[in-house]
Amino acid sequence: MIFIINKDGVHKRVYSVFFSKLAVMKIKYIFLPSLMLAIMWACSDPSEGTGIHTSGGETNQNSEYKAPDYADDYSAISSWDYHVQWNLANVHDPSVAYYDGYYYMYGTDASYGNEHLKATRGRHFQGRRSKDLVNWYYVAGPFNEAPSWVADSLNSIRLRMGLNPINDSDIQYGYWAPVVRRVNVGGKDVLRMYYCIVIDNYIKSGKPTTTAFDGSWSERAFIGMCESTNPYGAVWEDKGFVTCSSSDKGRDGWTRADAGNWDAYFYYNAIDPTYIVTPQGKHYLIHGSWHSGFALLEIDAESGKPKNTLGDPWADSAEELTARYGQRIGTRAATSRWQGSEAPEIIYKDGYYYLFMAYDGLDVPYNTRVVRSENIEGPYYDITGRNFTNGRGDCYPIVTHPYRFEQGYGWVGISHCGIFQKEGTDEWFYCSQGRLPANVGGNRFSNAIMMGHVRRIVWCPASVSEPDNLWPIALPERYAAVPDSKITSNDLIGTWEHIGLVYDYAHQNLSQDVVLKADGTVTGAITGKWSYDEATKRLTLGNVVVCVERELDWEANPRRETIVYAGVDKNNKITYWGKKI
Repeated sequence: MIFIINKDGVHKRVYSVFFSKLAVMKIKYIFLPSLMLAIMWACSDPSEGTGIHTSGGETNQNSEYKAPDYADDYSAISSWDYHVQWNLANVHDPSVAYYDGYYYMYGTDASYGNEHLKATRGRHFQGRRSKDLVNWYYVAGPFNEAPSWVADSLNSIRLRMGLNPINDSDIQYGYWAPVVRRVNVGGKDVLRMYYCIVIDNYIKSGKPTTTAFDGSWSERAFIGMCESTNPYGAVWEDKGFVTCSSSDKGRDGWTRADAGNWDAYFYYNAIDPTYIVTPQGKHYLIHGSWHSGFALLEIDAESGKPKNTLGDPWADSAEELTARYGQRIGTRAATSRWQGSEAPEIIYKDGYYYLFMAYDGLDVPYNTRVVRSENIEGPYYDITGRNFTNGRGDCYPIVTHPYRFEQGYGWVGISHCGIFQKEGTDEWFYCSQGRLPANVGGNRFSNAIMMGHVRRIVWCPASVSEPDNLWPIALPERYAAVPDSKITSNDLIGTWEHIGLVYDYAHQNLSQDVVLKADGTVTGAITGKWSYDEATKRLTLGNVVVCVERELDWEANPRRETIVYAGVDKNNKITYWGKKI
């Protein structure tokens, strides 16, 4: 099912062959505006310095520090009239890049009540910008309607397949998951965006998938590219087609026996791109979702387009297809045509390519995993040595997972991440949406409230015996620019809320108390001894090493500074999260 959220928060159920039952399939927000010629927008009118941002909160150790006090349940300001106050409200599938003094964030078309559709310019792939990663201000996106090349490309492919074109007025568009990067083109820095446009019509008849099932799969997705030297003014130059969904079942293999058949026609689903420039200066696009895995496609640095000739988006075998449309570098299950993994995101650090990905449906169970390789082509391995490139099963560690501390409602649907480095530092950050659970505050549609999360990443030892085998884990609390200061052993003594992040489909992991005593013992959910290295900020809890940082207790009322930890138990496939209370 696809759910379109009406203004009053009511979910309208729409049948789609892209998706099935909520418990097992991916859910995306597809919005269907009227069609107009795509244009670039000359300016936008965000009012930086206004709205609900960091305008108060409790001051603790640092008398100058003010904790952000904007509400996570932003339903009171969810209408378009308040969009300058949204901060990170209505953020989904974010990607962040630093450009011209600001961090720019763009994401999937999604908002509580579809209020984003009221924008008069830059309606699609709307964004935010920030200087401090805490206060974010609205910026318009690159498009108000789908670029004309999408319909042209779709119908050109359909004609070559012997199918009738789809009338422009009947094409149903979805705008999903862009990735942004700062790149140097011709000696000048530009902000480059790869964006996804999904066609939600049947292949056979060309009719919208909201109509009766016609015995075929739904149409393909497209990835395009645009560039800007003035993203604040929403001035973008669209470069057009990059790639599209492709099949190894030949030109005519798109029939589908029934809506319960998940032997997908498309081998690669052209959505959820990530983009990387290797230390050797090569450019790559990685994409894929819910079909056969992730594709690695080499890109020409100057044009931003594929280096090789793609040709028709079908072939009679996977070998023939991947030679043109990209090498498969990862899959959750090697033989599955429809699997709960998507949204690859890749970075390079200290000799490894770290490939992050989302697991499962995005309403509640969404969670993040990471694998790594010494080579961009793979093979990619998880922390236990499992081969993700060959689809040898679920990968660990868990980077994020639905959770709840004792206070507050907690978060679900925490994945489809962007990973970025703070400019001029060695600090890495994780950003994604988080969703409130259902029925928060008596609102049965509260799971449609999506707040952008920015978290610091800590690089955690895989085990006590492997202090240099470091893996990235997101901190349990969101980033709030809490002033850094030395953390001593004495600071750690006391009661903590501890969460063992374990894979528990569609359930929040709950906290339990742990007490670090002055005599070096631990009681509660963890027992044994504890010790702390102030120089490395590594805390040993029994047989697990966790990294300790200062962050904000977002669940406290009022919010206050605290100490948190994150680490990984390689042997038991558990991620440790904790905060001091």
